[in-house]
Amino acid sequence: MTLYNNSASNQRKTWFLMTIFFVVVIALGYFLSYAFDTPDILYLAVIFSVVSSFISYWWSDKIVLSMSRAHELKFEDNKELYRLVENLCISAGLKLPRIYIIDDQAPNAFATGRNQAKSVVAVTTGLLQKLNRTELEGVIAHELSHIGNRDILLATITTVLVGMIVLVADWSSRSMFFGKHDSDSNRNGLIVLVGLLLAILAPLFAQLMQVAISRKREYKADADGALLTRYPEGLAAALEKISSDPNQLKSVNRATAHLYIASPFRGRLSRAFMTHPPIEKRIAALRGMKV
Repeated sequence: MTLYNNSASNQRKTWFLMTIFFVVVIALGYFLSYAFDTPDILYLAVIFSVVSSFISYWWSDKIVLSMSRAHELKFEDNKELYRLVENLCISAGLKLPRIYIIDDQAPNAFATGRNQAKSVVAVTTGLLQKLNRTELEGVIAHELSHIGNRDILLATITTVLVGMIVLVADWSSRSMFFGKHDSDSNRNGLIVLVGLLLAILAPLFAQLMQVAISRKREYKADADGALLTRYPEGLAAALEKISSDPNQLKSVNRATAHLYIASPFRGRLSRAFMTHPPIEKRIAALRGMKV
């Protein structure tokens, strides 16, 4: 069996996602420019979509780390953690990622970056304090599998683009309601209505896309991580501790929640809209594995 065989597929999904983003923003710009009878809005939408796509590809990891209030950990600050990550990278055939720390008592972790050379594994102080070595290995192996499969590029870009779509759609819907309309205009009312619906539905579409991508990739990362350590119970026990911990992660929002190994929210979102599969199912799948 070959680990990380989803890399090419995730690269295609990344370009598809960026194309969808481009189309949605241009569509919103077109309908708004038609409704307000000015082509300037469409030109701005084109510029915005191009610039946003460029930023999301090259700097999305920095944006996510900043949003998470993570800071880089040096080798001398935690040699044991660095050696643990290094050993797993050697086993996985991956380059050593940079390691970042989030000062938070809630145990959790995520990986980000656009490729192996720019990859980052971020862990909370709570994770380091509350997990034993085999559990921590399970979590790190899970995050390294995201790097190997190039999930990190897809997930990180999703974070930035979803946020952009929500901002644009919110501005569009407000413009429809509060903008100045020409009462004598012969604009087609149906077109304006479609533009309004796009503005309202775009955030929902973006969120559903985010959920669909995240749920699939978590099962794959669990399996690959367990195969890397040859000890599925380590990750299963870690997931139990993370999900049962009462602490709420402070520096997190709806845009970044899907990046973490387990949902960072505590009782704030309904299961139907969670970005992760049910933790019980993930644990059962791990404990049913034979390695």
